Amino acid sequence: MYGTYLFGLREGLAAGLVVCLLAAYLVGAGRRDATAPLLTGAGAAVGVCLALGTALELGSRELTPEARALIGGSLSIAAVGLVTWTVFRTRRPGRGAVGAGTGVLVAAAFLVVGREGPEASLFVGESVRAAVPDGPGSSFQPLVWVLLGLLTALLLGLLLHRGVLRIGPAGFFARTGGVLLVAAAGVLAHGVRDLQEAGLFGGPADALFDVSAAVPPDSWYGALLEGALGLRPDPTVLQVTVWALYAVPALALFLAPIGSGPSARVKKQKATDETAEGGASAGTTS
Repeated sequence: MYGTYLFGLREGLAAGLVVCLLAAYLVGAGRRDATAPLLTGAGAAVGVCLALGTALELGSRELTPEARALIGGSLSIAAVGLVTWTVFRTRRPGRGAVGAGTGVLVAAAFLVVGREGPEASLFVGESVRAAVPDGPGSSFQPLVWVLLGLLTALLLGLLLHRGVLRIGPAGFFARTGGVLLVAAAGVLAHGVRDLQEAGLFGGPADALFDVSAAVPPDSWYGALLEGALGLRPDPTVLQVTVWALYAVPALALFLAPIGSGPSARVKKQKATDETAEGGASAGTTS
């Protein structure tokens, strides 16, 4: 039953961590009103996942592992795109109040939570079936343990949310946005692994390294790391490559001072030239 608890913990963190961070980030950006649509999107995803699990349990057909991986991987990549857009859109001064549209926030939360739907709904559905009275080998333990894992993940997410909001104004956006982008990189890498398991981009057998001996997947800290960072202890070459290609440029752009890009330098040079021309004209006139 310990494994069932870890499954709930891992899936809960993977689904809710980014939502909690994004909610804190929006509050810091002056978008406290945006947390309602964010939670609406997350709640809608939970409802869809439960409906999917019920349909799979009651129906005569089921999703193949490849189909579940394809759905989860596609939703992960789409979620990363929306989260990244939201982070950079609300970063600039004056855009915090209107930068992130309500529809985008609902979609981002829905995709972040829904990407774990196919796998989680199947597992929860099996736990519910095992809890049916008078059924063969009926037991409430699997359902209780998976719910405890999900509740633990929810508690950790709320604690993280409260902790992030206590960061001083000076370092709030840099730290919160940086952590959010790192988490998004993990979601992206997790999505790539899913697509590999679905038969795209080559198989997942080409692991770059394997630290399973030090970080066992069936340990509580292994579940925490995988749920929070999206990386298994045996990431593939493509996973690590995609993680780096996203995280490094995204963090560099996010942490760069606002107004330090090429357009800002062009404007500064233009202002300098105009000042020099003005001074030369004044000297000629005198």
